[in-house]
Amino acid sequence: MVAAAVAAGVGSNRVREVTGIGFATSRAEPTLRETLSVAEGAIAALPDPSAGPIVAERGEFYEEPVGMIDASFGPEFKYVESIGERRVVEIAHHAAYAARTLLL
Repeated sequence: MVAAAVAAGVGSNRVREVTGIGFATSRAEPTLRETLSVAEGAIAALPDPSAGPIVAERGEFYEEPVGMIDASFGPEFKYVESIGERRVVEIAHHAAYAARTLLL
């Protein structure tokens, strides 16, 4: 697995700036626990990992409730709510895919 975390300034419908991208990898089976662990590693690799919130698509964490996922992260966690947040998630997906391709 390859996870990418993107630190960005976001408006309601666009990305204003990307201030960093963090990556983490794992060769373990993709369970919820391992997925959370890899995501935490990618977030920790960001320039300012304490800035939040952490935003993801529901499918990233097996559609678990926000409260369960929020307990795993320091900053606030939420699922995508705006077009701008969706764009940042898309950047993270492209970055993770590119990193995975380079590692193979």
